[in-house]
Amino acid sequence: MAEQVEEPSVRPSDPWRGPKFLTTKHNGSHTWQVIAGSATLGLAVAAGAVLAAGPWDNGQRKAERALAAAADRTGGAHHGRTTPEGPRPAPSAPAVLPALTAAKAAQDPAGLRAALTPLVDAPGLGKKLAASVVDTATGEQLYGHGATTPMTPASTIKIATTTAALSVLGPDHRIATTAALSPDSRTLTLVGGGDPTLAKADLRAMAAEAADALREDGENPAGPVRLTYDVSRYTGPELHPISPNENIAPVSALMIDEGRLDGSDRGPADRTDDPAGDAARAFAEALEKAGVQVTGAPREARAADEARTVATHRSAPLSALAERTLTNSDNDIAEALARQTAIAKGEKASFAGARRAVTNELKKLQLPVGGAHFADGSGLDRKDRVTPALLTALLARAADPDRPGLRPVLTGLPIAGFSGTLDGRYERDAAGTGLVRAKTGTLRGVNSLAGTVVDRQGRLLAFAFLASGSTSAAGAEPALDALATALAGL
Repeated sequence: MAEQVEEPSVRPSDPWRGPKFLTTKHNGSHTWQVIAGSATLGLAVAAGAVLAAGPWDNGQRKAERALAAAADRTGGAHHGRTTPEGPRPAPSAPAVLPALTAAKAAQDPAGLRAALTPLVDAPGLGKKLAASVVDTATGEQLYGHGATTPMTPASTIKIATTTAALSVLGPDHRIATTAALSPDSRTLTLVGGGDPTLAKADLRAMAAEAADALREDGENPAGPVRLTYDVSRYTGPELHPISPNENIAPVSALMIDEGRLDGSDRGPADRTDDPAGDAARAFAEALEKAGVQVTGAPREARAADEARTVATHRSAPLSALAERTLTNSDNDIAEALARQTAIAKGEKASFAGARRAVTNELKKLQLPVGGAHFADGSGLDRKDRVTPALLTALLARAADPDRPGLRPVLTGLPIAGFSGTLDGRYERDAAGTGLVRAKTGTLRGVNSLAGTVVDRQGRLLAFAFLASGSTSAAGAEPALDALATALAGL
């Protein structure tokens, strides 16, 4: 039986496919939701981004960027009458964001304990709960309940995976897939770089580029060529310990569309058992359509040392890959990022190498990794262990003004009631809707939530709640959501 994991929404905000209109379920159907007259909610959502100011590099965060840029205005504008500084502010709308960016008073730990203590004993949370809440500006722990207890994190481990990858490689890093031509121009090799988001359209573009290079080759214009494919960038077992499983494809350096067979781009799906072979066959078809004759079936082989690169495709920036990993809880990208970290750290690109690389990079960031065990990068492995204190320290480090390259860890967090795996977790009028930004985690009997929220004093708090022994996600998730929502009301 397949292990239970969170099922990403079919409607998250998506930097890969543009903005989505917000809808709300009402009486069993979806209706258009008009976000008007809820300025307090919208501004509070943006406050976390303002407090953790940094680069927004893709369309997913354009709304937040625009709202943050207007933070020094007084409110609504008299449209049509502008000044060199921008639209004139309407006198009726008071400033909100400036007050949120400069906290007036420290959070009261006693009040926080009083608010959370009754909630940590909720029956839905199961046999054991560990928690941590910190002030990201100071790193001070405001609340702890078994905060240093190693727990199975499920998908909240992706916070560690993405932080390590961004720290080592930087937000602008792109994963390259190449085609290399042998010195005799008789063999073309598709070389996998580890980009699970490679698509057939990308292979078509590469095929056209390779065809042009062959036509320019006086010795062997336009083929015929033998096609091979190189997956040597990754080592170790391809199958995750829970595989075969609809939540993750074989971990290969070469694949298209994350090995999905149903055209989806998130959530569980039927997966191929031969991702590299499928990609090579798709590339062969694209070469034929580009006018290159391919002889025989593609076979696996390493590219010759003297081969020259004739086509290249680069993935979206790592910042966007990290955001997609967190927003949609994408297991395939998470495992790819863990291996990219391993390669950059001089480790083997395997589960074991990734574990060492992520652990060592987090140590380099001076994070509390005691008791942590990164059996994988996605959180599907029950051998994973992290502490709530580590998760909140990771989030605080991502909010550090001196580390803007880590900001996608915050901007990629799902927004309660609006995006990703929190899209359907909060009702339209729930107190935490739009205020809580958090990574979810769900395995059978394991439920977790780790993210950020802005309190009423304007402080950006990082929290992590890890529960085990629950009988159902339906009982555990509302209890976790209540804990996060309580922080917003303090």
